[in-house]
Amino acid sequence: MEASFWHQKWERGEIGFHENEINPFLIKHFEALNPPKGGRIFLPLCGKTRDIGWFLANGYRVVGAELSKLAINELFTELGITPEISTDGKLTRYRAENLDILAGNFFDISAESLGPISAIYDRAALVALPASMRKQYSSHLMHITDAAPQLLITYEYNQSQMGGPPFSVNEDEVKQLYAVAYRLESAESKIIAGGLKGKVPSTETAWLLHKIKQ
Repeated sequence: MEASFWHQKWERGEIGFHENEINPFLIKHFEALNPPKGGRIFLPLCGKTRDIGWFLANGYRVVGAELSKLAINELFTELGITPEISTDGKLTRYRAENLDILAGNFFDISAESLGPISAIYDRAALVALPASMRKQYSSHLMHITDAAPQLLITYEYNQSQMGGPPFSVNEDEVKQLYAVAYRLESAESKIIAGGLKGKVPSTETAWLLHKIKQ
C-alpha cells in the first residue's frame, strides 16, 4: 500500500474512515490504562480525528503522526488553531500548545523525534495497513514508544467479502504482534450495526495493552 493511495483518498474526499463523533471505546476505556494527567498520548496515522479534541479537553498532550498534510491542515482548521511549522529530518512538524503532529512516513519517526510517550491510542492505524505491513508497523511502534500502554481498536469480518481498509485483524494476530511486550486484555466487543461500511457483518473490539514489566 503506497503513500499515494492515502494522498488520493484525502484529495478526493474519500474519507469514510473519518468518524464525526468521539469514539465510544475511547471515552469508556482509555483511562483504564492509567495514563498520567498531562501525559503525552501518541496517535499513529491520526488523520483529522475528532478524538484529538477529546484528549486536549481532558488535559492530555497529543502527538500525532499522519502522512497527509491536507488532513493535518484540516485538523488545525477545525480546532481553530494556527500551528508553527518546522522541518524535523524527513518529517514536517506542526506544533501548537499541547499538540504536535508529525507529517511524513510513519517509519521515518524515531524515538528521539517522537519524545517520551505516556500511552498510545490506535483507532485507525493497524487496521489501515495490509497484513504484509502490520508486523513492521507494530514492531516500529513498540520501538519508538518503548511499548507504552495502548488502547487498540480492531475490526473482525470475512475479508473475502470486502477489501480493506479497514482490514480485518483477529485476536490471534493481535497476540502475534503484541504479546512479546504486552499483556493483552479484550475490554469490549460489539457488533457493528448494519455491518462495516454497511456491507459486511463485523465485530469491533477494544484492546487494552499493558506493558509487561521486565
